[in-house]
Amino acid sequence: MTPVRVKICGITRLEDAQAAVRLGANAVGFVFWPKSPRLVSEDVARAIATSLPAPVARVGVFVDAPLADVLRIVKAVGLDVVQLHGGESVDDFRGVPARLIKAVTLDSDADVDRASRLPDHVTALIDATDPVRRGGTGRSANWERAAVVARRRPIMLAGGVTPENVVEAVQSVQPWAVDVSSGVETAPGVKSAEKLARLFASLSQMEARSSDPARRTDGGRVFRPGSTN
Repeated sequence: MTPVRVKICGITRLEDAQAAVRLGANAVGFVFWPKSPRLVSEDVARAIATSLPAPVARVGVFVDAPLADVLRIVKAVGLDVVQLHGGESVDDFRGVPARLIKAVTLDSDADVDRASRLPDHVTALIDATDPVRRGGTGRSANWERAAVVARRRPIMLAGGVTPENVVEAVQSVQPWAVDVSSGVETAPGVKSAEKLARLFASLSQMEARSSDPARRTDGGRVFRPGSTN
């Protein structure tokens, strides 16, 4: 089994980002949606982003934000990846100088087909349905439908992933990456060092059992949405 990439999202504190990276996170996510309880300022995000080692991807999460705002924040913070988590069209963001992730929900077979047909340069992130909170709800996505999409293209799996269920989630869905937020928190935007450690320990034990204990931050396993490396 190829080691699954890990993104820890909703980062608001330097110590949480550093702990996640030390344990093996491939990416950290900053939420720039004003309605999110994990909203982080550009200044704080930039300070955290510049402190991280180069292989770690800096991801900005946006919900129906104007293109001009996204472009400004990408430059100001130094983002590598833009995650679109609203109803926006990926076609409107082709000019963004960052790789793209598009969050989708799978409430029907038609949603599975739509997620499968996203452009190849866009990585599909499968999340639980919540039109109000958008993400970080602790609710699980539809793993059965997510597995169908994962057989067609690389996906990220979000929605209720925790230290307790991450192994089952990876084995059931076979995602390219998992996106974890509320599952490793003590409060919105405040990560638990103990939960982070248990999450990565669970993944490491799973990978060891599969006879492929390679670290997630090794060169060929960098976090590069829109590709299959």
